[in-house]
Amino acid sequence: MVWTGTWVAERLGVELIGDEELPALLGLALRRNPKRAHLLVSGVLGKHVPRHPSVVYGAGLDLGRRVRALLGDEETARAVVLGYAETATALGHAVADGLALAPYLHSTRRPVPGVAPAGGFEESHSHATSHLLLPEDPKLLAGDGPLILVDDEFSTGNTVLNTIRDLHERHPRERYVVVALVDMRAAADRDRLDAFAEEIGARVDLVARAAGTVRLPEGVLEKGRALVAEHEARHGAIREPETVPLASAFVRAALDWPRDLPDGGRHGFTPEHRERLEAALPSLAAGVAEALRSRPGTGRVLVLGFEELMYAPLRLGTALEEAGHDVRYSTTTRSPVLAVDDPGYAIRTRLVFPAHDDPADGPGERYAYNVAGGGFDAVVLVVDSAADTPALHAPGGLLARLGEHVPHVVLAVVPSYVPSRAPEAAPYTPGTAGTTRTVENSGADEATADDTVTEVPDATEAPERSSMLPEPLRGPAFSSYAPEEVGWLLQDLSDVELEAPTEEREEAIQSGGAHYAESLPVEYQPSERYQELFHAALEASAARIARAVGTVTETVLAERPGTPVLVSLARAGTPVGVLMRRWARARHGLDLPHYAVSIVRGRGIDANALRWLAAHHDPADVVFVDGWTGKGAITRELAEALKDFDGFDPDIAVLADPGSCVRTYGTREDFLIPSACLNSTVSGLISRTVLRSDLVGPDDFHGAKFYRELAGSDVSGAFLDAVAARFEEVAATVDTDVKELLTADRAPTWEGWAAVERISEEYGIHDVNLVKPGVGETTRVLLRRVPWKILAKRGAGADLAHVRLLAEQRGVPVEEVDGLPYSCVGLIHPEYTRGATGADGKAVVSR
Repeated sequence: MVWTGTWVAERLGVELIGDEELPALLGLALRRNPKRAHLLVSGVLGKHVPRHPSVVYGAGLDLGRRVRALLGDEETARAVVLGYAETATALGHAVADGLALAPYLHSTRRPVPGVAPAGGFEESHSHATSHLLLPEDPKLLAGDGPLILVDDEFSTGNTVLNTIRDLHERHPRERYVVVALVDMRAAADRDRLDAFAEEIGARVDLVARAAGTVRLPEGVLEKGRALVAEHEARHGAIREPETVPLASAFVRAALDWPRDLPDGGRHGFTPEHRERLEAALPSLAAGVAEALRSRPGTGRVLVLGFEELMYAPLRLGTALEEAGHDVRYSTTTRSPVLAVDDPGYAIRTRLVFPAHDDPADGPGERYAYNVAGGGFDAVVLVVDSAADTPALHAPGGLLARLGEHVPHVVLAVVPSYVPSRAPEAAPYTPGTAGTTRTVENSGADEATADDTVTEVPDATEAPERSSMLPEPLRGPAFSSYAPEEVGWLLQDLSDVELEAPTEEREEAIQSGGAHYAESLPVEYQPSERYQELFHAALEASAARIARAVGTVTETVLAERPGTPVLVSLARAGTPVGVLMRRWARARHGLDLPHYAVSIVRGRGIDANALRWLAAHHDPADVVFVDGWTGKGAITRELAEALKDFDGFDPDIAVLADPGSCVRTYGTREDFLIPSACLNSTVSGLISRTVLRSDLVGPDDFHGAKFYRELAGSDVSGAFLDAVAARFEEVAATVDTDVKELLTADRAPTWEGWAAVERISEEYGIHDVNLVKPGVGETTRVLLRRVPWKILAKRGAGADLAHVRLLAEQRGVPVEEVDGLPYSCVGLIHPEYTRGATGADGKAVVSR
């Protein structure tokens, strides 16, 4: 028998290396996807390749039983199973069935009105990346028992890492189990997961049916794209057998679905739900069998599921198989794959049809693979009621496409489960959603007026969901910057009360009760003396800042072909982005696009903002901009986040890099950048960014506030103008600096990170996140956190005048030390609760 990966392997040089079982489990196809050339096509998943339902279900049951044996019954009863949409929703269900004692939840790409996400994450290689977690009971994911994550393949581990990172930060637990049909990670990916598990202090086990790796030759992505283009140009984009005259009939099955039984694990599926479904399966299958018997000669049957709705169709298929029918099972999908009619290729044919479930990301093509030409006498199409719409029944819709290739089509509709916390929906009655069209066709002719056509009124449609991300916010409506200076890829939360007292925020953050990005500090209002210090510092350092601005901008222009797109990390990077834009315009007449996006430590960069950028610009042109580096935490955060998005360069361009964390900088000296002295009043009156699940939905940008009421104290324009006024006088020096930099070794040494780790241990803090190095970060500690003490480099001088004043105002000691790679370091009070003391036994004072 020919291996179904032969066609791709011979043309691209892709190899599967590993267990002997791999070729039987996996075939290969080519994606029509810019992120990955190849697709591993499972032979036992039932997604792209029709298989006996018992084989598909049995594969998941076996994995679940192995996990139960690993954990033991006591831990299994405390566990939760989490499957990934869309491919592994039924596999996760089957694993949960094998465990028998644990509830199940799968991620979803379908927002549900009234159900707030309990989490979310990104999938790096997928054509559609955003996953939502929408449990009906928010406590489902809040326990401390084992979390079992199920996917069809474990290729890089990025998706699992993103999931665990998101959930562990909210609800830490001691044990995770990753379950997959195949583990195809490279050695580096295995090491990364091990290191991550050690970092969070949890045990991570892996259970897989088979293991190996995919060996990809150099340039495989480009070769794959070229091969797809060549094949489609020669054979057409769609490979389907010729449509032949069929005596087709579409009928609706009477499916008496149990009341209040979820249609799957989108909102949670408990062992009790499983028992109810098991009891109902015989009668459900009997209703489908009755519809099949309405037409003779339906021997070979395909049960076809719908995207995430995989488990209910699979169980209907197993029940039909147990009743003696010759059944295969597969589902429709969003994934665009090339079809090639060759025995050595896994996807022989595909049907293309429009989406029919009002998807949140807008209309688009959907696919059914290996259905046409599969020799099926009948297809049982199983959808939920949200997808039983006019688009399903329309000419060119899925029902019509199936009728072109299969003699008998049965539609079985499962009522979409609406959680009790969501807005009340009209009760579902079979046959009332969408349009029911029954056509008895005796030959090749289309249905005529004499055919039997039954029209049923449409059910109330779901609320319209936006399929487009909004345009950037701009001044003066949002921020005091001119509209051409920056576009903010944020949502305006100005009317939301987000501020909390500094001490309360610190206590909540350090206790794990809240993330720092879920609230805002009360805006610091500078005293007259402090404002004088700011203006004096600006006057003294404007030329120095202008030189750094010129140097970093010229370095970017020299090393980035085309027109760079500046993307500042809001908000500290935004004044720098505006200044870089002004330099490029003044020196070269270039009008560089500039946007500001949110990045949150521990939660990554705003994925929707990146999607907006990718839709409007070439990701290769994007240059991320920040004010300065401290220990490099945001540098690392950005690099990790961008692994999930192709084309973006993770290198950050900064004004000052005292920590030696990046290779594109204006200077590596740690000096006072006056924009660090203030908060919103030097940053266009914009707050720090906010990421909170009840305010920021899956299709939203992160949020921020515009403090219009502080306009009288705004010095944002004054800061920019003072620095830009010195551009001309530093131009010659900048040219010299850039020539030297372009030939120098600028590789990061991470000297600052090492210093932070040393200080953390030396001062008994044992948490690098509470050590904030450099003038800018120290200032932030004094303005926004609960400071414990300040370490000042002996002889630092005027650069620290404002730091000393803030420390005096807040009653924070300043300790002169030798050997610091920074001018100063701010220490956040360790293990802070109001009235707590630090490692030196002294209580913090906050004024």
